[in-house]
Order: sequence, then structure tokens, then C-alpha cells
Amino acid sequence: MDHEHKIGQTAATILELLDITPGRDMEGPHEKVLDMAKRELTGNGSRRVFFYNPDAIGIWLYRKYQGRFAELENRVQLRMKIHTAYPPVTPVCFGTMYTGLSPQEHGIVKYRKPVLQVDTVFDYLVKEKKKAAIISTEGDSISRIFLGRDMDYFIYPTVEECNEKALDLIEKDKYDLMVLYNGNYDYMMHRFGPEGNRALEALDKNIEMFLKIYDRIKEYWKKHPAILAFAPDHGCHRKFMFMGSHGAEIPADMETIHFYSFINSTDQCMEL
Repeated sequence: MDHEHKIGQTAATILELLDITPGRDMEGPHEKVLDMAKRELTGNGSRRVFFYNPDAIGIWLYRKYQGRFAELENRVQLRMKIHTAYPPVTPVCFGTMYTGLSPQEHGIVKYRKPVLQVDTVFDYLVKEKKKAAIISTEGDSISRIFLGRDMDYFIYPTVEECNEKALDLIEKDKYDLMVLYNGNYDYMMHRFGPEGNRALEALDKNIEMFLKIYDRIKEYWKKHPAILAFAPDHGCHRKFMFMGSHGAEIPADMETIHFYSFINSTDQCMEL
């Protein structure tokens, strides 16, 4: 496992995977991801990128319950320990993930959800005439802070509706970048603790959804080399009694894990 990668490097990574030059103010990309994409993706078609964002899954949770991730790990080639933004709360972390800027630079420095006024990954795609979509539950950070761009937003009341829509959109094969947010583990963790039965059931559902996305990409993006990421925003910790929390400058909250899968198209280079 590679260590101490920063969540702010994600934005430039996504852009370079899609052959878009990142902004000069952005943190540099995850070179390990770019190197592996260059090595693993051999198809000729245009690339597709899918970022699956389950909320609040810290690296400690992965280490303690690694067996629950076994099927996911069978479908990924890279896992990275990610140091997130401070404070480790959802709008701050996703603001940094999709701008490549520090919280002080992008403007969200605490738990609030204004529309970002700086350039994001999505703005760069729009400038390059590429298509992006966000799928999220209504009221959550991803459904709010990236509004106002010339892209598609699919905002629904429930996680189940979001997931169904995401799978349907993969089948339609029209987006260069798709971002899907699931907040069900975070929701259950706050109410029943990070290791409560209902929280762990939500974790299992997040892993199951990643597998469904992977299988749907394999089936419907046959003309496109694809990068699929499992990319939480931050971790969490047990606060008191059985409830969970996050937002503290401690490893449980500040360290998460990102997985990357590199899925080849069937449009392979022919050997002469």
C-alpha cells in the first residue's frame, strides 16, 4: 500500500486521466494512478472515469474489517492511503477533492455548503467540451457545492434511487466523468457508531454498489478504457456511548483509503 497521498491530488489526477491539463494552482496528481493507467489501459477508445464517493470510510475501518472488502479488492489494482483535508467534514473534503485546492483557497473551511466560486474538475471538463454528471442524494454536499456548471445533475431523495440512476447512466454511455455519492454509512455511523450493526450493513452495501458499478462498466463501456475509483472523503471515530463522529484532527478522521480499478475496453490495440 502506498502512503501519505493527499486528497487534493485527486482533481489533477482525474483531469490528466481524461487528457486535460490541470490548473497551475492545483496540487499535483497521484503519479502512481497515472503510471498504472498508462500501463494497464491498452484500449484505443476515449477514456471514461467513474468516481464512487461513499462517505466517512476511514482506513482504520478497512484494516479492521478487511475481509468485508475481499470481493472489491479482487477487482482493483491499486489502493492508496489518503490524507484528507482539515477539518475532515464532508463539504471541506469534497471541495478539496474536486478542486485540487486547500480549504482556504476554495473557500469552504467549515461545515457549510455554499456553491464553490473557484474552478472545479467539472469546470475543466466543460471547457474541453466533455460531459460530466453528478448523482447524489438531495441536501448533501455534492448535490450543492458544485451547482451552476454546464453539466448534468441527478438529485434524488434516497441512496437507492441514486444508485439505480447511476447504473442506468452507465448503460447509456454518454459521460466522460460520473460522480456518485452515497451517504448511508455516514448516516448510520452517526446514529449507531462506526462499528454498529447498521453501520456495517451500510458499509457492505457501499462495497456491493462498487461491485455493481464495476460489472455494469464491464458490460456497457466496452469501447472505453475506464478508471473506477472507490473514494471516500474522510474517516470517523466513536465519540461517546454508541454514536460516531468526525471532524477532529486525528488519524481515524484524517486518514481514508482510495481504491482504483483499471478496466480495459474490448477495442484493443492490434499487434503487427
